[in-house]
Amino acid sequence: MAKKAPRRTAERILEAALDLFNRFGEPNVSTTLVAGELNISPGNLYYHYPAKDELINRLFRLYEAELDELLHASEGVQDVEDAWFFMHSLFELLWRYRFLYRDLNDLLSKNRHLETQFQLVLQNKAKAIRRLLAGLDRAGHLEIDAREVDMLAQSMVVVLTYWLSYEYVRNPREALEPEHAQSALMRGAQHTLHLLAPYLAAEQRRHLMTLGRAYEGEDLAIAA
Repeated sequence: MAKKAPRRTAERILEAALDLFNRFGEPNVSTTLVAGELNISPGNLYYHYPAKDELINRLFRLYEAELDELLHASEGVQDVEDAWFFMHSLFELLWRYRFLYRDLNDLLSKNRHLETQFQLVLQNKAKAIRRLLAGLDRAGHLEIDAREVDMLAQSMVVVLTYWLSYEYVRNPREALEPEHAQSALMRGAQHTLHLLAPYLAAEQRRHLMTLGRAYEGEDLAIAA
């Protein structure tokens, strides 16, 4: 069997930076710390990423690419169970790049690229949720005035975007540790989708109320 090619240094740097940013918060991680984690010289790191912002922007582009692919799945949502899996998948992706959300205000204040691009992220999330709502409506599961759709979509985006910050405020010492990820993401998906409850047909509303409990024991793969 042919051996796998060794990962390139640039890829290893990205992986190490993502792990450290997620664990300690981006403001608390220097490029020197990333280099030390990999046992490479700071000069070697600077050869690939001459500034810390370049590391952050590269990770953000990877996040954007995964997010764009995932958001297209909203077109296939036809009932609340589909919506549950879609929403939980979104929260899993946010978890993998949680440093962006944990340190969002700080990052936007000092990184012009993120300041502009994150606005597009919010817009794309809202568009995807509107598609999700349209799918539920076509299937006869949703009763909502067309004038309320945008407000509902924006409210869901707000919860989706700031849920991990809320979890951190509730329990700063443990909330963003990997062993607590499952329950944190489950709660996030439940609370975001609960905003749909007043507009759902009775059978789908009852189904939504049971979904969170039904999946609490599932071993959903969440990257540490």
